[in-house]
Amino acid sequence: MNLCDREFRGTAQAIHLHRRTTKAIASYPPRRRNLLDRVQLEIRKGLAIITINRPEKRNALNQELRSDLYRILIHVDSRDDVRVAIITGVGDAFVAGADIAAMKEYQPEDARKASEHGCEVFSFIENMRIPVIAAINGWALGGGCELAFACDIRICSDNAMLGQPEVGVGIFPGYGATVRLPRLVGIGRAKEMIYTGRPMGAAEAERIGLVNMVVSRDNLMDEAIKLAKKISEGPAAIGFAKKAINKSSTMSMRLFVMAVAIQSFSLVEWTPGDNPHP
Repeated sequence: MNLCDREFRGTAQAIHLHRRTTKAIASYPPRRRNLLDRVQLEIRKGLAIITINRPEKRNALNQELRSDLYRILIHVDSRDDVRVAIITGVGDAFVAGADIAAMKEYQPEDARKASEHGCEVFSFIENMRIPVIAAINGWALGGGCELAFACDIRICSDNAMLGQPEVGVGIFPGYGATVRLPRLVGIGRAKEMIYTGRPMGAAEAERIGLVNMVVSRDNLMDEAIKLAKKISEGPAAIGFAKKAINKSSTMSMRLFVMAVAIQSFSLVEWTPGDNPHP
């Protein structure tokens, strides 16, 4: 077995194990959502709209909200009728960061577990079979910015503010920004953002490649849904493309080219409108 085969066989085994361990959760759909739920789910003809609903705290992430979000994500990823997901927030914030009030009570072990759980949830988003769009409707700071980084595409409203302000409270990003942010904007800009904690507006975020596009606040969801529908009409190749792009950032170019040629490319069925799930 050559190195390329081992690489992909190991990946396949990991995916199989992950799906087996989440099967029990995915088989039980979330209860009917209502306006008081912290994470709301709406399914619209192949599109899942996931809304974080904690406006009194600007949708700040705590353990309960992260867990609810994770359960919803697992359920969405298990559905063959969902081809694209959108994550957004209620009110004037996408996610304004982690819940600082809760963090003040943390012991070192609590902080480690919270970081591990956040990384697990956001890595799941990054590796979902379907594309995920972040519709950033306002403040996206700290963990909120990291949530957006885990999504495939970021659309933000013209009033949005993004940043990694953790240094202001004596910590640094704990949910994956130190890995994902340099991939998006380059190492130099990533260090500047993390070292200074300076938030930036939507126009600057678009200019440096942090977000894909900026639209008016009133048109944000319309534009996100329009893009999601366009993606959902694509062939099965979209799911393979996502997997290949994600894989390309963690393996050598030689292995990547071989893997795409031998595995992903050969498995695609060239029929428009196919389910995009690999």
